[in-house]
Amino acid sequence: MVRPITETDSDLLRRMCAGDEEAFRTIYRRCQGPVYRFVLHMSGSPAIAEDVTQDVFLTLIRDAGRFDPSRGTLPAYLLGIGRNLLLRRLEKERVFVAFPEGSAPDGSEPKNNGEHAHLVVAALDPVRNETIGRVRQAVLSLPENYREVVVLCDLQEMSYQEAAAVLRCALGTVRSRLHRGRGLLIEKLREFRKPGENAVVGKAKSARNR
Repeated sequence: MVRPITETDSDLLRRMCAGDEEAFRTIYRRCQGPVYRFVLHMSGSPAIAEDVTQDVFLTLIRDAGRFDPSRGTLPAYLLGIGRNLLLRRLEKERVFVAFPEGSAPDGSEPKNNGEHAHLVVAALDPVRNETIGRVRQAVLSLPENYREVVVLCDLQEMSYQEAAAVLRCALGTVRSRLHRGRGLLIEKLREFRKPGENAVVGKAKSARNR
């Protein structure tokens, strides 16, 4: 049987519920990466990200009928499940693990479609690996509600509408949290500068004010 080149989420779920393993594999290939990266950016722990991602797809297999395409896309639905599972996990463990220094969490540099976050990275770019590490540390230090929108919109490149679907909140809430989150992120990055860098910045400001 020849399958359509592009099947909808609902088509794939119907096939998956009917026992079609290829349909499940297609869903997994499409959605596993975003779910894993979201949990990793939120928790800082590859082990937690792997466990939660696995639980997300086990939940999908068990409760596929709960997906409502009128409320958003399947990736957004799965990210919402991942968010809830992560919150429960962190509530139990009460711990955040710092990102390891060096390579990016998923083996690549974080993507960024937010102008503020992009400018932050560009401004601190002389030692790029160290810069990326500071950005990760700064993101992890944000309050949870602001960290979520920064991760979804600036690192995961989701639209405001998609982020609102994941977080089950109003579009205006996403906008306001993202604005505040970006401001906090810039403040955190300033705090994470080395003492010597702070001194240089202070001297530069003094020189400009003369």
